[in-house]
Amino acid sequence: MILTVLYGGENMINRLTHVTVLVENLDEALQWYITVLGLEKKTDLLLGNGYRWVTIGPEHQQDVKIILQEPDPQFHGEVGAQLLLNKVGHGPAWIFETDDCQKTYEVLKSRNVTFLSPVEETEWGYQTVFLDLYGNQFVLVEPLPSQKTSDSP
Repeated sequence: MILTVLYGGENMINRLTHVTVLVENLDEALQWYITVLGLEKKTDLLLGNGYRWVTIGPEHQQDVKIILQEPDPQFHGEVGAQLLLNKVGHGPAWIFETDDCQKTYEVLKSRNVTFLSPVEETEWGYQTVFLDLYGNQFVLVEPLPSQKTSDSP
């Protein structure tokens, strides 16, 4: 069963556009994601109160961006910034898709990326789990050809 939430005859929620990864140091994280993972910087803006809005993502993907967020006492308040800082490395795992999981694993391993498992075959393809420089988890998935356009776990 598909549930559609309507508001005035229109869908209230149309799509997901951004996800957040909490980091300890924005410049250090930006450098790591670009040089180690090969992602590109999409946005780097200085907003009010000195808050910096930085997004990254795979080069050819424009519909969903990753926000690199450094907890900032000026923006989040002292208590809020500390609470967010305590959550760095403890967020949900995001999933990156690749065409060749084993090859990507080997390249990232050569760049000293920490992996929690070797590449494993699953019912939806091949996958492994790695950590960024702060302990945030990411799943790297090579979906089976039949899974490429559908929702794979």
